[in-house]
Amino acid sequence: MRLLLTSDTHLPTRVRHLPAALLDDLAEADVVFHAGDWVDTATLDLFEARSARLVAVYGNNDGRALRERLPEVARVELQGLRFAVVHETGPAKGREQRCEARFPGTDVLVFGHSHIPWDTSAPGGLRLLNPGSPTDRRRQPVATYLTARLDDGCLTEVDLHRLPRPA
Repeated sequence: MRLLLTSDTHLPTRVRHLPAALLDDLAEADVVFHAGDWVDTATLDLFEARSARLVAVYGNNDGRALRERLPEVARVELQGLRFAVVHETGPAKGREQRCEARFPGTDVLVFGHSHIPWDTSAPGGLRLLNPGSPTDRRRQPVATYLTARLDDGCLTEVDLHRLPRPA
């Protein structure tokens, strides 16, 4: 099973269009995770239309229209692996322990907000993944998103995709 993880698309406030590479991978993914900060409903509509399955939440920059369509936390079980998606997890210091306590019974937590790619595991085994942002790199060298494979309940081939700077 092919997975795509993204967050913080911020359209059209940061850029006007999503990167072509992200859109290509979106079409190939079996499940797409979006950890919030869409900003506009048109981007959500696009993801819903192009995704085989979308698991998504709203973020702190998302207004009423998005909050009416999306939850604060989304959960899904795929091949026996329990995923949760949330936008904010708080400061980096203590994140693993804090998230493990907040999301018991979860195997993988997808989150956003910081625009900083993150891939760690908590002491109890919770895997934390932040794909960064495909449109707003902030203090990062490039914009990013993640893809992964889920094979027989195991998360494999977690790849960080670095996007070229817009011309």
